Amino acid sequence: MVILGIVIHTSFQYALTPKETLRVLSPLDFDPTLVDDSKLFVKKYHYIAPFSLINQHGDTVTQKDYLGKIYVADFFFTTCPTICPVMTKNMTTLQAEFKDDPEVMLLSHSVTPEVDTPAVLNAYANNMGVSSKRWNLVTGPRKEIYDLARKSYMAVKEGFKDEDYSMVHTENFMLIDKTGRLRGRSYDGTDPEEMEALIEDIYILKETYKRNANKD
Repeated sequence: MVILGIVIHTSFQYALTPKETLRVLSPLDFDPTLVDDSKLFVKKYHYIAPFSLINQHGDTVTQKDYLGKIYVADFFFTTCPTICPVMTKNMTTLQAEFKDDPEVMLLSHSVTPEVDTPAVLNAYANNMGVSSKRWNLVTGPRKEIYDLARKSYMAVKEGFKDEDYSMVHTENFMLIDKTGRLRGRSYDGTDPEEMEALIEDIYILKETYKRNANKD
């Protein structure tokens, strides 16, 4: 009877424990220096804008390839000698953690598209251990990448928009849900502890979808 009572008490406590969830983020939740002026006062219903970019194999990648997926996005360039190799290494940690999980993908945008051609991206991917199965390194028009970084992902500080749409590169990783909304927060892609937090948040998001599916 004592054991039964403990089991019942534990089950009751578990039922009453709020399940962890991740907030849907709006531009107001981010450092204003990372947000384009046109998005500064958007409070809700923020989604990643449609995009069409070219990956390391020369294939077109659009938002449709990521619809229905949880994904992590960042901005980098292949000739970066400082934080980018660390960021890519930490992305490979995410790749290894979810290598057998078709629900999770990765997306890395080059901020120097005139240098990072598909061939250059492919060589970089091979050197860094990138698996193209669910991780795209993409290039495209500077303005499109700039607008995605500033207006969609809230990822980088303003650069020289009026001149050439160049950006001030940052280490931020962003978590996006299956409908294209920002979740969690910005994560420092150079910090191993931040990577642990990001992995935990991905599992929380996965569990949220699982619970919602069980309700249907």
